[in-house]
Amino acid sequence: MENIQAVKQRFEIIGNDPKLNRAIEKAIQVSPTDISVLVTGESGVGKESIPKIIHSLSSRKHNKYIAVNCGAIPEGTIDSELFGHEKGSFTGATATRSGYFEVADGGTIFLDEVGELPLPTQVRLLRVLENGEFMKVGSSKIQKTNVRIVAATNVNMGDAIEKGKFREDLYYRLSTVEIALPPLRARGEDIHLLFRKFASDFAQKYKMPTIRLDDDAVSLLLQYNWGGNIRQLRNITEQLSVLEQKRDISYATLKHYLPRVGSNLPAVINNKKDSSDFSSEREILYKVLFDMQRDINDLKKLTMELMNSGNSTKVKEQHATLINKIYADDDEERESQLAVFAEEETPEARNVEVLNIPEHPKESVDDKYHFAEDIEEEESLSLQDKELELIKKSLDKYEGKRKEAANELGISERTLYRKIKQYNL
Repeated sequence: MENIQAVKQRFEIIGNDPKLNRAIEKAIQVSPTDISVLVTGESGVGKESIPKIIHSLSSRKHNKYIAVNCGAIPEGTIDSELFGHEKGSFTGATATRSGYFEVADGGTIFLDEVGELPLPTQVRLLRVLENGEFMKVGSSKIQKTNVRIVAATNVNMGDAIEKGKFREDLYYRLSTVEIALPPLRARGEDIHLLFRKFASDFAQKYKMPTIRLDDDAVSLLLQYNWGGNIRQLRNITEQLSVLEQKRDISYATLKHYLPRVGSNLPAVINNKKDSSDFSSEREILYKVLFDMQRDINDLKKLTMELMNSGNSTKVKEQHATLINKIYADDDEERESQLAVFAEEETPEARNVEVLNIPEHPKESVDDKYHFAEDIEEEESLSLQDKELELIKKSLDKYEGKRKEAANELGISERTLYRKIKQYNL
């Protein structure tokens, strides 16, 4: 079994961080076996090196090694890419095609960004892991394959499982052994070692002197957040090597190349609402306004029929549902007026003059209530005497007992008490 330092030199891995060394050690230990491995870590930490180590140190090293970026293949074609398809199985399938699992039989498949696999493909992959069987798209024939699967992801698999985006049983099959790679910001002095290695590589590539950092620039390099990890460090080093004429890089120069997005500043939480929230609120507001407009039109219709017919009892019977809807949330004053409408016809009601009320399709909410108040004022002029007479009769009948009198009138006792004070009874 090769030691860690030899593997680092062979695969050009720079650094002495304990977590990095532990990850490489686990890769060396599992390589002689056929168990599946899941490599986890942030984007850009170098996860693709681990499956290469595992394959090269295994008994499969003379067979094919295929790396598949699951996130780069469209959902509609990923099954065909992985498992193959039969001729005519879908539009454009002009010939039978072998998938990666068939081609890599006896070798290793590296599934990068496995967390991006669609759920139907996850079911197919689970079957391969369990018994080595798969079927081509459009075929009913079961085929066998003997491949070792090493997967990698930068997704939090616990969250993905909880949200239903990744199958829990597949996760446990893939992660028989889990190898976690640390982010660059947690690797201490490895950051400067990597910078020097990249600077030397680019100096040879572009045939120019190697760039160097002064002490302050080194401090900034170590303190920076490096959200893009090794990939970001490599890009920054290449920019400095190509664009800067001076080979000695100062703090100010390096800071100019470091984007603020990846700094160590506290995260800013965006309190602005998403546009979809505004859209939802706008739809609710429109619905409320439309419902109000409909209620206003219903109220107008009811009032016009009442004044035209003069028969309040008949109108109330015909529009009982509408009346209950309009006055369901109104105060008890309107309950008392409905109770008066329920009594037999009065001469005053039969002689109500028909008003010419114009239609206003865009009335506001205030217009609705002002309109209702105006109607109540007109009606109270003709019904006030009758209302007073009925209250007096009810109180006399029940010898001043307000509860019984209120029941007789069909109004609440509280409303009756207010009417008594209003008329000074």
